[in-house]
This record gives sequence, C-alpha cells and structure tokens, in this order.
Amino acid sequence: MLTAPVRLRRAQHEQFTAGGMDKVRRVLVYVCKDRAAPQRAQFLQSVISHFSDCGGDEVEVSCSLDKNQFILYRGDKGRGTPLKRPAFCPIKHLSATEAAAIPLDVQQRGIDVGVAIVLQTANQRVLLTRRAKELRIFPNVWVPPGGHLEPDETLLDAGLRELKEETGLKLEPEEVSPQILGLWESVYPPMLSRGRPQRHHIVIYMLLHSSLSHLQLQACLSPSAAEVSACVWADARLVRAIVSAVDGEDGGLRLDDLPSSVSVSEVSSGGALTDSTLPLTVFVSRVPVSGSDVERVSTGTKFALELWLKSLETLTPDL
Repeated sequence: MLTAPVRLRRAQHEQFTAGGMDKVRRVLVYVCKDRAAPQRAQFLQSVISHFSDCGGDEVEVSCSLDKNQFILYRGDKGRGTPLKRPAFCPIKHLSATEAAAIPLDVQQRGIDVGVAIVLQTANQRVLLTRRAKELRIFPNVWVPPGGHLEPDETLLDAGLRELKEETGLKLEPEEVSPQILGLWESVYPPMLSRGRPQRHHIVIYMLLHSSLSHLQLQACLSPSAAEVSACVWADARLVRAIVSAVDGEDGGLRLDDLPSSVSVSEVSSGGALTDSTLPLTVFVSRVPVSGSDVERVSTGTKFALELWLKSLETLTPDL
C-alpha cells in the first residue's frame, strides 16, 4: 500500500505528465548572456548551444538561484562549472519539422531543474540507485538519488529531501560539505530514434561527503519501493569501469580485473532490502542507438562520476 506522501508525489507527477504543469509552481531555467536580463529558457532551446560559440557539447557556466529562477550565465574561463550534454542530445539534432510536431503544451513547458546527490562515504564509495521500472522517465536506469527542485528550496535542501525520500538516509546540512560537481542537460527520451522530446532538465550533480562508511550508511537505508528498485555502493574501480563505457562511442572498457558480478541490494515491493548480485555488464552497458532501453547507468551519471573520480585524484593522486 502506498503511503500518503508517495500518493501525493504520484498525484503531482500525474499533474506534470497530464499537461497540467502550469498549475503547479515550478523552478525553471533562465539564461543570461552578455549582461542582459535573464530570460526563461525555452523547452526547444539547447542551453549549451546558447553559450557555445563553436557548437561543442560542453561549456563552463556560473549559476545562481534567485526568486525561484535557476539562472545560468557565462562563467570566467577556468573558474566556472562544467555544463555538458551528450553528442546525441535530441534537442541538438531536432529539425524544424520535428520541432513543429511537438505538442504546444510541451513546447511551452520550459526547462526544469533537478538536483542529484553524489553521496561519498568515508571509505570513498558512492551510492547509486536503480529507478523503479514503473517510472515513466528513465525506468530501470541507475542514477544517484535526486529529483526536482521545488519552489523556495535551496539546492542543498532539495538534494537532502530527495535523498531522504528515495533512500531513507537523513543527513544534516552542516554535516555534508556540499560541492557542485557539474551540470547536465538532460532530455527524455535520450535519442530522437525513441521519439520526440517530452522532458528537458538541467540536472545539478552535488557532491556530499559523509563521515560514515558505506556499511554504516547501508544499515540506515530504507528505500522507497515506488522510486527505487535496487542500490549499490560503487567504489572507484567500479566507477572507472562505468565511465569507460562512453555512450555513443565504441571504445574499449576499463575493467581492471573486476569480478564478473557486482554486489547490490534489491528492494522488494514492501521496501525490504535483500543481498543480490548483478552482472558487471549491466554497469558497463551503453545507451542503445535504437529499440528499447536497457538497464544501464545513465549518461549524465557517467559524466558526474567522471568528475567525482577527478575530485578523488586531486586529493589522493595515487588512486
């Protein structure tokens, strides 16, 4: 049986998916260039293309949250935050004909803001969760805990709330030393071969440091079965393998003699955790070019995990 908070969140989700989004207050992306006033980013607008002068897929930006507007503007070179999209981003490749065929209510939606938490343990592992297969967006895909930024929240407040709602882990703001790793321009479906864009987000990947080990945090896990179907504490070796499976490319994998299976915790329909294993191949799968999606780590998550590895190497060069 669904709890009242879960029923409420599902009801709100249905409002979003049924075209009633303007009835719900949302935090949206605004862009600012050349000191002009911030303008609301359009659903069919690629945020990266707005800032990129050469058509690349990554730029450096600065960001601020002001009066429920998430504002992006060009950052000083070498001092900004990386903002990236995949080379196959649907918005980037959308033709005028394809854009015109997108329903007007979707075109007018704007670009939503999400916060995802890269939770690093004292023994340098990070928590990934598998999205429930019943979810409409990216079902059965591995991501960090996270979700929409709600009105009047700070980025950290949103991340901690989503972490607690999805995993049961309650962390206090003063305990976690937050750091923005990077921003990801996310579109669903992730490729035009799977259909026209339905959702467009800027996802803020925020690194939080816990003073507890993954075993101590594991004892506190109580995932929401409506949102999470499995959890894994990934160490640096597994993360290196994950990020070596670059989506949209055919390069080799960096497996570093990893075992052929990975220990995970499966979440039952009632929320109970059971020890299990999954093939390593699940975590190094790439997004399919066509056909149905597969269980895999999301492309944006790979981007964030690569930035996490770089942060580790800065602290411990021998890793």
